[in-house]
Formats: sequence, structure tokens, C-alpha cells
Amino acid sequence: MSPAGITLVERFPGVDDYRRLRLATGLSDKSEAVAQAGLGNTTYGISLLRGDEVVGMGRIVGDGACFHFVVDIGVIPELQGQGLGKRIMDALDAWLRVHALPTAHVSLFADGEAERLYAQYGFAQSERSVGMFYRVPPAP
Repeated sequence: MSPAGITLVERFPGVDDYRRLRLATGLSDKSEAVAQAGLGNTTYGISLLRGDEVVGMGRIVGDGACFHFVVDIGVIPELQGQGLGKRIMDALDAWLRVHALPTAHVSLFADGEAERLYAQYGFAQSERSVGMFYRVPPAP
């Protein structure tokens, strides 16, 4: 059961809240310029609000047809374990079920225990594919 007083809105946080939530939830820091550029490519995003304070977030990025990537799922530590991650995923999943094409590839990276949450929405390790990534190294 999610805590009372938390409202879900269909908009992604601004740059300052995005950067604050990333750090608070253990995600990597992003500079203001990088966050601004990245947030502009959000296909769909939500924020959880406690009053005017953004306490949770989640978004979908992609090409709008073939590929959708679920990213930036986070809830401030003091509210974790109260069903808010599920509330975020419910909203993202509902959007995907309406807007994603039947052949679209929807993916995400799960950290630790979050794998159990995402499995409730049909996410599973692929038998044919291996998730891989790399970070672009800084310029010399």
C-alpha cells in the first residue's frame, strides 16, 4: 500500500529534481547540461509528489516505435519499500500497453532486488540476447 499524500503526475521532474533524485537513489550523477539534454528525449515520464516535493520518478525513452527503454526509476530512500516503485511501474506499463506497437522491444536494466518488481510486468532475462553496455570515456 503506498503512503497517503503521494500524488502521481504525468510529467517528468525538472533538471534539479532529476539530479537530486538520481543521487538520493544511488544512481550516477549527471551534469546539468547532460541532464537537460537527456530529459528532452523523454517519451513518457511520471513524477511522484509529496506536496510540491518530487519524491519519485520514472521515464521511458526510445524511438517511439521499435524500441522503448524504461529508465530512471527511483524513490527517495525514506519512502522505499512502500509500494511506490510499483506505482511508478504501473503507470509506465499502462502507457506502454496503450502506445507501444505490438512488435516493439521494451527493455530495462534491473539492479539487485528490483528484478522481482520488474518480473511482475513480464520482464525476464532473454534466452537469446545478452544485455550489454559501455560508457563513453572522457575526451583526452
